[in-house]
Amino acid sequence: MDIEERYQVVLDRVATAADHACRPATDITLVAVTKTWPAETVVAAHRAGMRHFGENRAAELTEKRPAVEAVLGPDSGIAWHAIGALQSRKTNMIADAADVFHALDRAKIANRLSRRLVENGRAESDPLPVFIEVNLSGEASKSGLECSEWESAVGQRQSLRQLAALVQELPGLVPQGLMTMAPWQVEDEVIRRVFRRTRQLAQWLQDAEPDGRWLGLSMGMTDDFEIAIEEGATHIRVGRAIFGPRN
Repeated sequence: MDIEERYQVVLDRVATAADHACRPATDITLVAVTKTWPAETVVAAHRAGMRHFGENRAAELTEKRPAVEAVLGPDSGIAWHAIGALQSRKTNMIADAADVFHALDRAKIANRLSRRLVENGRAESDPLPVFIEVNLSGEASKSGLECSEWESAVGQRQSLRQLAALVQELPGLVPQGLMTMAPWQVEDEVIRRVFRRTRQLAQWLQDAEPDGRWLGLSMGMTDDFEIAIEEGATHIRVGRAIFGPRN
């Protein structure tokens, strides 16, 4: 199948999962992950109807975005999502090139992003929506704020609330919700529990910090996005199911 055909298959799967959850499919943003794929692939995906694209690496995003805009123009309707863990020395790249950031995990990154958004003029006119990344699986290989025992660990809840309060205060940042990743190669019920607990954590945070918007849920990838949708995902990050194995 070509990109357009694979995209349609994914859309059908999204619609089926949403129907199972008694949710409208329009509530779910499909972020097409184009990590390692060239600008030409993004252009082809855009022609197939995709408008949200996700990049893991800051440097790749800063190179790919202008290359795509050189073909499609700056008003193509594309939203660029930075979805990978971010080193503090690369925050300027994200503040300059990303339309949404999914992987905020510490105050240092939040402060540096805000400072750059003020410097580049985006803080007022084009603030950056951000998701706080949380680690509910407890795996050392996963990024994100440690929340694997949030229901019983007061310290974990306090750390999340402190970061959320900072995001709400800093100029240029707009809270969107939480992002997480489920474990790989485990039973579906283990994955489902991670996503369900993330939704419950988002609700707890919304109740604790009502001045922000914390109910957005960026969770679910090629192998588990249907479970994520059934558990409340608002943003899913899908690459391989659309583009095939990475280059």
